[in-house]
Amino acid sequence: MPVRSPHLPVLLEQAVAGLAIRPDGVYVDGTFGRGGHSRRILAELGPTGRLVAIDRDPEAAREAAAITDGRFRFVASRFSALGEVLDALGIERIDGLLLDLGVSSPQFDRPERGFSFRSTGPLDMRMDPRTGVSAREWLLDASESEIADVLRRYGDERAALPIAKAIVARRRDAGAAALQTTTELAGLVAGVLGRRGATRSTLGKNPATRTFQALRILVNQELAELEGVLRTAVERLAIGGRLVVIGFNSIEDRLVKRFMAEEAGRNAPRDPVRGDVLPGHAPRLRVVGRVLPDESERERNPRARSAVLRVAQRVQD
Repeated sequence: MPVRSPHLPVLLEQAVAGLAIRPDGVYVDGTFGRGGHSRRILAELGPTGRLVAIDRDPEAAREAAAITDGRFRFVASRFSALGEVLDALGIERIDGLLLDLGVSSPQFDRPERGFSFRSTGPLDMRMDPRTGVSAREWLLDASESEIADVLRRYGDERAALPIAKAIVARRRDAGAAALQTTTELAGLVAGVLGRRGATRSTLGKNPATRTFQALRILVNQELAELEGVLRTAVERLAIGGRLVVIGFNSIEDRLVKRFMAEEAGRNAPRDPVRGDVLPGHAPRLRVVGRVLPDESERERNPRARSAVLRVAQRVQD
């Protein structure tokens, strides 16, 4: 049995501080997980405040059922459906949205979820195992070029093509028995990179890290989900409302950084003489800042090592 890691919310205090919580405000935790951020937000809210939590993981729904606070409402959903969730609850505007992206420690620690290469489990990786296509199902059907493209695009994997070739070869040789487990795929990737001189010691991480990241992002449509919720967030934030996003890889962080910068007017058309933003193109967000975990948090919570927290504030309609 693998050792279960306690779930420690990353940048907990900094994230809640970034929301600048008003006691009577309405907030959304778009990634409930195991509820660490939600419980902290509830502690900051007054009697008339409200918190809506969203998550598509069935285990998150079971965890949320333990919170009996009348100010709290959990909705089992993808966070890209934020607009529909708020409409169903009769909420027009919110005062803050928190997104803690990626996979939680409990998801990594349960081999049957298929997220981790550290222990043997089915090659699944779905946030909601009841819907969609698993990582194995996709790998058994995708072409070599499709696999390589996903590994490059979502994993920044330099050896994408050799890994894709090895996956297709395994599929050809083993047939229906191919790619049954997480450790089988991890071993295959390690073998490819090892022949190219890359090992855990030279990479500073498990050789399969980028491949697993890419497949997880693909299976769960994570970038499309993120783009969707960010667009909705700007529309539904009240003036002065805060958007707080914690990312864990450069791909999602670049997307968040670019989105906030665009909404803050980085590329807005300007008067060629005065430099003022032209009417009708005024920024809707103000970038508040970026927070990285300090050394003490990285030591206490290894999952925080790659975390980047970004905060923006809605400034006008």
